[in-house]
Amino acid sequence: MQLVVGRIRRPHGIRGDVSVEVRTDDPGGRFVVGSALHTDPADRGPLTLTAKRWHAGSLILAFAEIGDRNAAEDLRGTWLVVDSGEVGPTDHPDEFHDHELIGLAAVTTDGEPVGEVTHVFHHGQDLLVIQPPGRGRGELLVPFVAPIVPEVDVAAGRLVIDPPPGLIEP
Repeated sequence: MQLVVGRIRRPHGIRGDVSVEVRTDDPGGRFVVGSALHTDPADRGPLTLTAKRWHAGSLILAFAEIGDRNAAEDLRGTWLVVDSGEVGPTDHPDEFHDHELIGLAAVTTDGEPVGEVTHVFHHGQDLLVIQPPGRGRGELLVPFVAPIVPEVDVAAGRLVIDPPPGLIEP
């Protein structure tokens, strides 16, 4: 799975540097000089990072493959991505990356299957999108909070939910 770590916004200067919208909580670990970043669309990369610096609150990157402002302009809007396998687990036991949650089987505290986590939304409240088995029901949106999701076991491939009345019933 590809994870977005940034998006190229615009050229910065005349030598091909670009301003990047950072989309990771670890820019120091994701933007390492000498590393190659994959792109979306894929035909614009990979790009080898040769320099980085912060300027007026923006991350400015230089890539070996980009030598002038015109080439940098052609990259405007390009997503910078890494493989999810390159991202290790967090140090905190109650924090998870989205890619760790997607694909987990959701069961109730009684062991009844609820479905599979297909997406995680971050709109004010973190929500798990769960697709129930069978085609008769739509997706379920489950608030990702400890009282409702008391257990997440990534290694076992499941999470337990304790839904309040009406949350998962059709």
